[in-house]
Amino acid sequence: MLNLTLKQLRYFEALARHAHFGRAAEACAISQPALSMQIREMEESLGQTLFERGPRAVRLTGFGEEVAKRVREILRGVEELQDMARAAQDRLAGRLRIGVIPTIAPYLLPAIIARLSGRYAGLDLRIRETVTPRLIEDLSGGALDCAIVALPVGEPAFEEVALFREDFVLVRPASDAEKPVPAPERLREMRLLLLEEGHCFRDQALEFCRLGPAKPREILDGSSLSTLVQMVGAGIGVTLIPEMAVSVETRSAPVSVARFPPPGPARTIGMIWRRTSPLAGALGAMAGEVRAASGAMAV
Repeated sequence: MLNLTLKQLRYFEALARHAHFGRAAEACAISQPALSMQIREMEESLGQTLFERGPRAVRLTGFGEEVAKRVREILRGVEELQDMARAAQDRLAGRLRIGVIPTIAPYLLPAIIARLSGRYAGLDLRIRETVTPRLIEDLSGGALDCAIVALPVGEPAFEEVALFREDFVLVRPASDAEKPVPAPERLREMRLLLLEEGHCFRDQALEFCRLGPAKPREILDGSSLSTLVQMVGAGIGVTLIPEMAVSVETRSAPVSVARFPPPGPARTIGMIWRRTSPLAGALGAMAGEVRAASGAMAV
C-alpha cells in the first residue's frame, strides 16, 4: 500500500519548484538533510527516482514531472479545503497569503498590515514580494490567496478590483529643478533609467515615453527604485517613479521631483484573486480595507 504524507508532497513540490535542495529546505523551514530524507522515502514508496541529482542543482525525471502535475493538483485541493473552512467562518482568519509587486510593497505594506491586523483578529498575514508574472503563476497555482498589482492583468480566471489611481513623477538631478518638464518625446532623447525587464512599471514607463520593448542605447536598467534614484542623484540620468515612492526614495538623494501636466503617466493599482476561491466574498470586503489603507497614506 502506498503511504505518502502531505508533508512529503509539500517538500516534493518545493524541490521541484526550486530545483535546489538548499533553497527548497529554506522555503520549507527545515534542514537540508531532513528534506533529502523525506524525498528519499517518497522515492522508495513509489519505487521510482523522482529527481536527477547534480552537483549544483536537481531536475525532475520524466516520472517526476508526471508526479509533479498530480502533486500540485492535490496540494491545490488541500488549500481549497482550508479556504472553504475559513470562508465558512464568514470572516478572514488564520493564514492569508498576499502577493505584492516590488514597486508597491515597501510603500504600501506598512499601512495595509496595520489596517488588516486591526480589522481582522487572528489573521496571520504571509507576504510574497515579486514581479507580476510570478504572482500570477503563484495565484493560479493556489500558492497565494490574492495579490496587489497594477491593472489590468487580463486573466479571465481572476477577479480584478481597482483600488486607486497613481501618477508617475519625473526624478532629475537637483541641478535640473528649475528646468521645464520634458515632453514624452524629449524623454526618449535623454538617458532614461528604468527597472530591469520583468517589472510592469518598466513597461508602463516605456509606453508613456512611446518606446518599444526593445531597449534603446540610452536606457539603463536598475534592480530597484532606490537604485534608480541614487543613480539619478549621481548625475547618471533621469527616471520615473510612482508617487507613493517619492517621500521614501528621494529623501537621501540630491534629486528634484517634477510632475507632468495632464494627461501624465499613471497606473491603476488593484487587487486580484481567483474567481473560484471560497474566500472571494471575504477578499472583496478586504479590498475595501486595502483601499482605505492607501487613502490613509494620502497617495
